[in-house]
Amino acid sequence: MNTISVLSTLAVIVLVIVLGDVGEAGADVVVGPGPTNYTVQPQLAPGTCHYRIAANGQTLPDPNCTPGAISPKVTQDTLGTTICRTAYTKSIRPPASITEIEKRENAAAYGYTGSLKDVEYDHLVPLELGGDPNDPRNLWIEPGASPNPKDGVESRLHELVCEGTVPLAAAQEAIATDWTTALDAVR
Repeated sequence: MNTISVLSTLAVIVLVIVLGDVGEAGADVVVGPGPTNYTVQPQLAPGTCHYRIAANGQTLPDPNCTPGAISPKVTQDTLGTTICRTAYTKSIRPPASITEIEKRENAAAYGYTGSLKDVEYDHLVPLELGGDPNDPRNLWIEPGASPNPKDGVESRLHELVCEGTVPLAAAQEAIATDWTTALDAVR
């Protein structure tokens, strides 16, 4: 083997180590506890989290605070009995008595001081894509009332997953990475 071949081989090895295998997502979405007997989850300290702005001007959560989290009960093998079943999300949604407290505390973590009526306490990986219902890593104060542009992306990804066009894990990773580019990422 010549020097150029050795260097090329080493470069490929380094890229695989840094970026992962070709064709795989860079990082998997963390797995949360899934639907449980819900309790108020502790939120990060006030001012800890900072919004990002996507290329199209939409607001994205802080990936250090809200990287997304998925339910262990939703897998590619359980789609028919979970997210692709009518009324699934209603059956696992935490009660408002829990989420209203968390919403206030999460707003403080993001430094949001406006009316809580003007924001959605949003699941980054939505329940309809197997997002964890009450893991604080999957919830953030999304500016703007609901419905909003992210809701349409969530619905379309849900359709694609339940049609069998897009693998569940690909949809989850795409929306957790950047919901504004998620549909393009799975095409």
